[in-house]
Amino acid sequence: MMKYIFAALMLFAFPLLAHAGAIEKLNTFIAATHSAQANFTQEVLDQNGKRIQSASGVMQFQRPGKFRWTYQKPYEQIIVGDGEKFWLYDVDLNQVTVKKLDAALGSSPAALLSGSNEIERGFTLTESGSRDGLDWLQAIPRAQDSGFEKIRMAFDAQAGLVIMELNDTFGHKTVLKFSAMQRNPKLSERQFQFTPPKGADVLGE
Repeated sequence: MMKYIFAALMLFAFPLLAHAGAIEKLNTFIAATHSAQANFTQEVLDQNGKRIQSASGVMQFQRPGKFRWTYQKPYEQIIVGDGEKFWLYDVDLNQVTVKKLDAALGSSPAALLSGSNEIERGFTLTESGSRDGLDWLQAIPRAQDSGFEKIRMAFDAQAGLVIMELNDTFGHKTVLKFSAMQRNPKLSERQFQFTPPKGADVLGE
């Protein structure tokens, strides 16, 4: 479950680049997008394309290395990266998992947009053409222990990144779709801080 959540940590708006390819839009994002906020939906499909999990919520992000994902349906979870630690709070279970941020993300897809300007050091990028008005790229992790075989990202000419598909080594596909994207909003530092609620079970550090 947690690896699917990691997929959601780095998906943010791109500037208007109507004639640019997907890779150029990705590189422009890395250079120009310092914070973002968007609504998202997330689905996990099995090897046969059957939906086995779905969720939705709101994400916020501030480079470098700070993010907050609030899952609202069908269960409540809060994920916070404060720049040093990764916090996952399951509201129903009143349980908190905490890890060092680097250890939690590792070489996962979160490294794609985590703030590095040397993206191709960790991923091999190729253009995947256009379909239904969207420009697609494919990212193959160079590390063999990332847990993902490939990542596909789709961009339109106005909103930027609108879809991300993550194919894991078990044959599952995680599909993330974004709406109401805001690029470089002013976000409160409190959004990227987390204190375990009183009485919560804390696992990890």
